Amino acid sequence: MKIETVVVGPLQVNCYIIYDEETLQAVVVDPGDDLKKILGMLRAKKLGLGSIICTHGHFDHIGAVSGLKAETGAEIVLNQEDLSIYQGGHELASFMGYPFVQPPDPDSFVREGDVLTLGSISFRVMVTPGHSPGSICLLSGNTALTGDTVFAGSIGRTDFPGGSLAAMKKSFARVIGLPPETLLLPGHGPATTVQDEIETNFFMHEL
Repeated sequence: MKIETVVVGPLQVNCYIIYDEETLQAVVVDPGDDLKKILGMLRAKKLGLGSIICTHGHFDHIGAVSGLKAETGAEIVLNQEDLSIYQGGHELASFMGYPFVQPPDPDSFVREGDVLTLGSISFRVMVTPGHSPGSICLLSGNTALTGDTVFAGSIGRTDFPGGSLAAMKKSFARVIGLPPETLLLPGHGPATTVQDEIETNFFMHEL
């Protein structure tokens, strides 16, 4: 499994392009903006895109979904608990002063424990509400894509509509309950590990 990170948009979202080196089949996680940059990476590596996975529905993580869907026909995947946030992306974007193209509705929904397969690679879905009702993490081996649930040294905001500090405490506990060597790839900022977050994340004091 290869993972490429493309930092996109004014809010510096980590968009992940994950692909099987043998089949050259890929998924894109959280294409928040900069469609040309994402397409350029896919084309440079001659990757076929099968799925667009959104860890949650906030506008900064879905801003390039519409264009990516139009260019590739890839399936859009979301947790249904975030559908209303996803469908209202233009409202939050407008409130915060950012341009936004509303994407089409998802093609499929994922739940806790679902497994998404890409060639020889599989991702298990962990539903981690708190930042939003339907936030998810994607687990594969010793790697977890955490969206806006856990950052290096911090957590995602819980003060947006649908956010919940109580839910975030439970979700954070689940993530740091993964093996200490697990690599965490967040929706913003640098990568980290479970062990590093146990030692340094301020939110440990909330548990």
